[in-house]
Amino acid sequence: MSGEGVEGSPELQEPEQDGIEETGDDNSEPTTVTMEDRRAKLDKLRARMRTTTKANRQSLIEESARAKLTARDMARLERQTKLAEMLRTQAEAEERGEDVERAKNWEWTIEENENWEKKLARKARRADYEFHDDVHAAHRRYKKDLDFLKPDMEVYNKQKEQALGLAAGTLLKSGSSTPSGSSSALTMFDPSGGQMVPTVEQRMAVDSFYRDANTLLYADNKPSEDAIDRVVSKLNRDVDKKAKFSRKRHNEDEGDITYINERNRVFNKKIARYYDKYTAEIRASFERGTAL
Repeated sequence: MSGEGVEGSPELQEPEQDGIEETGDDNSEPTTVTMEDRRAKLDKLRARMRTTTKANRQSLIEESARAKLTARDMARLERQTKLAEMLRTQAEAEERGEDVERAKNWEWTIEENENWEKKLARKARRADYEFHDDVHAAHRRYKKDLDFLKPDMEVYNKQKEQALGLAAGTLLKSGSSTPSGSSSALTMFDPSGGQMVPTVEQRMAVDSFYRDANTLLYADNKPSEDAIDRVVSKLNRDVDKKAKFSRKRHNEDEGDITYINERNRVFNKKIARYYDKYTAEIRASFERGTAL
């Protein structure tokens, strides 16, 4: 076959078209996809890939920032947010010509104001934090425990009614620890002597309920499950508080001495707080003697 025949053959000639025909199914008509369409589709895919990569990176940065935040940082951010809101409220009130403190006081009820004043008075009474003696320290501790372990007056009145032989609900209805209509529930009138004489059962009930240093009864009181849970929660709270408590002691060993006086020690501590994480590897290399 001659060269002219090959070149002239219509079966071997390449079609000179800008597009490419693509066929799907046998029954579908062929569609022409140009290079511009393919380039536009590729650009869309690349733009979507860039958007997805940017979103994933932003999500990773936010998650890393949340992981680095401690409870102290969260509390600091919350305080800053409240301060910003307060400053904004003050600025808006000044623009309207209103008194900020007066408008803020309208948000409190009389009961809340009284409770707040009682709290301030109690805090002022307990403002003496210095150590005087063991008795004073024990008294302060007892007062703090009373704030957390409040007595259950309903259960107390029920026990008192059982001990004094009163009808159920006598003290609960009166709202006090003494029955209404009488000054004492422990005595009865003796016609012969004309005086109030307590019965033997009532005296034994009183000795059992109001115990003192001369009482020989002990270890016969069984507390409820709720009372036990309250005491256990109080002990766990004290243990957690003691574990979290940290106080700087002057004789504490701090490792290497990198300061010449107290002011320089504080300055070095502030610098280490921000830059130790960047210089840890360099300092470790110097200690090993492998620094370049």
